[in-house]
Amino acid sequence: MWLVVGGSGQLGKALSQVLTERKIDFTSLNSNELDIQSFDECKDSISRLRPEVVINAAAWTDVDLAESEEESAYKVNAIGPLNLAKASKSIGAIFAQVSTDYVFSGSSETPYEVDSMLGPISAYGRTKEAGEKFVLTEYPEASYIFRTAWLYSKWGKNFARTISNLAQVSEDEVRVVTDQQGQPTSAIDLANQIVDAISLRIPFGIYHATNSGCATWFDFATEIFHILGESTDRLAPVSSAEFKRIAERPKNSVLSHKCWNQNSIPTMRDWRIALKDSLAEF
Repeated sequence: MWLVVGGSGQLGKALSQVLTERKIDFTSLNSNELDIQSFDECKDSISRLRPEVVINAAAWTDVDLAESEEESAYKVNAIGPLNLAKASKSIGAIFAQVSTDYVFSGSSETPYEVDSMLGPISAYGRTKEAGEKFVLTEYPEASYIFRTAWLYSKWGKNFARTISNLAQVSEDEVRVVTDQQGQPTSAIDLANQIVDAISLRIPFGIYHATNSGCATWFDFATEIFHILGESTDRLAPVSSAEFKRIAERPKNSVLSHKCWNQNSIPTMRDWRIALKDSLAEF
């Protein structure tokens, strides 16, 4: 039996769909059913359920709010994974932690490797970096870290859903940043990659799990408009300086996929193909 923690989020729901399709027995717990900030709750739930695999899809994902609430974000993104890793270790379960491209500074001109130097430039990134380090220190012998980026799905609040709604409902100008580059990633594709990796028991460690290719946020929005058959005339390219946010974002957070090639697992498909399939379900 597999345990999905953070079951009410978009990745948690994607994992539930994928595990159901693959007929893998699992239990999904949301934050009301398991508070990962409490070690006692983590230990009690995992000891009671005795899963073979524990996947932590729970996270504080509000990047801007984390700037003023870093301590709260830290409890979820750093202490939570540590508690789950400890509890998983106590019964010998495989543990998988989902992390982010925001652990990098974004100053590199080439894709980041799994062992590239970390250098988060936001509170959110710092809390996720701490979570990675806690897990790999506490339980390196049976833990995975899956770094992903720009996640979207038909569930929850995400860029693809927001732009899709604006494309079809509004007629206002849509301002989108052009100077941040990353990898739009389907939550379903990420869930499939995680399940594949764990099922095949590839070596434990860090993996970059994003759709192939790269794009700016403006490219991402433009592709959504194209797929939906909407005119892109309303899209207005702006710089990060013009579209001011509370937290600083990495300029280039493209992740390398060499980790998959080294383990004979196909890299995730091109982001445009994944996006077209995903939008059909919105």
